Amino acid sequence: MDIPYTVQPRRDTGLYNAKLGIWLFLASEVMLFGALFSSYILLRVGADPGEWPQRLLNVPIGTVNTLVLITSSVTVVLGWAALKQKNFAKYRKLQTITVLCALTFVGIKSYEYADKFKHYQVITKDGKVYDGHLVKQDNEVVVLEGGLIDASKGKAHGVMVAQREAELHGGHHPEVEIKRSEIQKIGNYGPGHNTYMSIYFTLTGLHALHVIGGALVIAYILWPGAGMYKTDPERYINRVEVSGLFWHFVDLVWIFLFPVLYLL
Repeated sequence: MDIPYTVQPRRDTGLYNAKLGIWLFLASEVMLFGALFSSYILLRVGADPGEWPQRLLNVPIGTVNTLVLITSSVTVVLGWAALKQKNFAKYRKLQTITVLCALTFVGIKSYEYADKFKHYQVITKDGKVYDGHLVKQDNEVVVLEGGLIDASKGKAHGVMVAQREAELHGGHHPEVEIKRSEIQKIGNYGPGHNTYMSIYFTLTGLHALHVIGGALVIAYILWPGAGMYKTDPERYINRVEVSGLFWHFVDLVWIFLFPVLYLL
């Protein structure tokens, strides 16, 4: 039994099955990310003035990742256009660049995550707050490459909003040794650090999973599934188009994530 409308559009919608399906799926994805964005907005608007953490993310790295994703969206479109023109070799080159861009994005994001888990904040019993990258810790001392935070600038969800003294003096990062007996609280900038970092890891982590999933689909169509181009080229082109629509959605989500989390 043949399934109708795998290539030809349906009379009621004007779309073939796969394209209709991907649009319905993307509608559910919009609701998912929309709910998370709404939660972020409500939490930020509800925070008292000066209490929301600032300058915790690396803007240059985020900018590079934005350019990488935009490039990948361009190569997806050009690859699909090349396939429509029956230039399979050009399509394969462009889609290979797309997959490489996806790997680059995930690699940069992994580096960014790793940096956050190495970045620690220490609060001592006398109220001092130290911030920096962990150099060493044992049962007696904790050594940070960083400096003392100005504790007078406010706090949000247990996190001080301030800059390290080291950053205020030309970017020099001295090592600071803190005795374990003087520490009240210690923790890295992981998801449990504060509400902001929890939202950051949730939104960017979910987006990264979509990038990985989209890259796997594109790679499968590009290599193991390429045999369909010889037996059923129209259906193969439709598969490429559907995977491209998902990829553009992934790119669009990041276009919203980058300014909201990194710039505002």
